[in-house]
Amino acid sequence: MINRRKLGLTATFATVLALAPLGAANAQADSLSKIKERGTLKAGVKLDTPPFGFLDEKNEPTGFDLDIVRKIAEKLGVKVEFVKVASPTRVPLLVSGNVDLVAASMTHTRERDKTIDFSITYYTGGQSLMVPTDSKVTGLKDLDGKEVAVQQGTTLEKNIVAAAPKAKVTAFKDYNSAWLALAQGRVDALTGSLNILQGFQKDNPKFKMVGELFSVEPFGIGIRQGDAELRDAVNFALQDLWTSGEYTALYRKWFNADPTYPIETWP
Repeated sequence: MINRRKLGLTATFATVLALAPLGAANAQADSLSKIKERGTLKAGVKLDTPPFGFLDEKNEPTGFDLDIVRKIAEKLGVKVEFVKVASPTRVPLLVSGNVDLVAASMTHTRERDKTIDFSITYYTGGQSLMVPTDSKVTGLKDLDGKEVAVQQGTTLEKNIVAAAPKAKVTAFKDYNSAWLALAQGRVDALTGSLNILQGFQKDNPKFKMVGELFSVEPFGIGIRQGDAELRDAVNFALQDLWTSGEYTALYRKWFNADPTYPIETWP
């Protein structure tokens, strides 16, 4: 458990620089060719963030992000290898070349864009609150003096600090740890992306969603800085998924609803 006052983006990007080999910031021009020659796309994904990425009852990786990557790999004509990442490690592992791309419920921000490139937005969500069903918290206005769990090293952490400055925000290393803190009664509320919180709430009727969404979270697929060939291939694959209807089918599968925002498509 890490207190948000001790956290900062500076440390995250210092880690990126420490892990990256010389010249890693400049992606190889033939990155896509190497992937096709290898026959495998190495994708960094989360496995603790339902419904985007998690382990099913057979302990197999699954989720919306993973299905999107499988479709991208299919369109590239290669297999896919999933590599487990977490919020603090997803950018360093990408920059250091351990993965080709990262599809890990990652919000595209200007700060992150200084270090890596992003695909077009493939999902747009918003931040919400989950509390026990008997809680008197109905929204952000009721969080003064309350302890709120959030995932470390995310835009979610910055958002809740700004939206509820009098709350006691505690950051955890991953969503599972933050969820466990709420389930065990160690915190008063859990904040995160709406669909992710709904993933935890699905089989836990003792908890409820409260309040309005208080952020916009455009998720993008992370790609190494300057890796234009792979970025274009990913963007074209995403657009093809939209125009073919495959994206809508995946969205309905994981969110039981139609997409709220269309994927940007180019003529």
